[in-house]
Amino acid sequence: MRYLPFLSLLLAGLLLFSCQTKSPEKLPKFKDQFRTQIAQFESQKEKTDKKVEDGIVGITGLKEALDNAQNVDKEFERVYTKWKRVNNQVENLNKEYEQLKENANNLFDAMERQTESLNDVKTKSELGNAIRTSKQDYMKTLMKTERAIGQLHNLHDEAIDIVKALEVAIALGQIAEINNGLKSIEDRVDGIMAELNSTIIESKDLYEKRIGSF
Repeated sequence: MRYLPFLSLLLAGLLLFSCQTKSPEKLPKFKDQFRTQIAQFESQKEKTDKKVEDGIVGITGLKEALDNAQNVDKEFERVYTKWKRVNNQVENLNKEYEQLKENANNLFDAMERQTESLNDVKTKSELGNAIRTSKQDYMKTLMKTERAIGQLHNLHDEAIDIVKALEVAIALGQIAEINNGLKSIEDRVDGIMAELNSTIIESKDLYEKRIGSF
């Protein structure tokens, strides 16, 4: 992007200044918070992914487990528990996402305020444009992340519906078909996780190539 050299120049100059005195807008602190939160979001994403996989495995083996189980209610309770853990991890992921968004906004806002304090009109304009462009691009990434987390919530709800329907069918002595619903869930998980991985990659790219190297 053509604005990156200007953004790099700003950050290099600001950090050089901070070695002599305190950064007026506390940029080093906001940079460190953003970097730390990227790592925490990535860690929570991995935990969520694992719980979703466990939940799908639980549903996949439910029919076979019911055929061999003496206590059918216990088998359903086991699967419900797995998906409750999925929901808990998705909620945690959403919290980490909200914190990531807040830390990114804090960092961009600090850069904007410090740029506004510059006396040179040309430099102020160029750096302001560079910051706005980077911020707009990253906010688009965060919007996609929010949609992906919403889709995880939907997957959880659909999985619970499958299990509840099967539980009723078993109580009525009927054979319930869960394969189609389960396949729909499995087919969408990879795409959602790929979107979340994209958020992590683009966050690291923003930090390492545009901000963190200065």
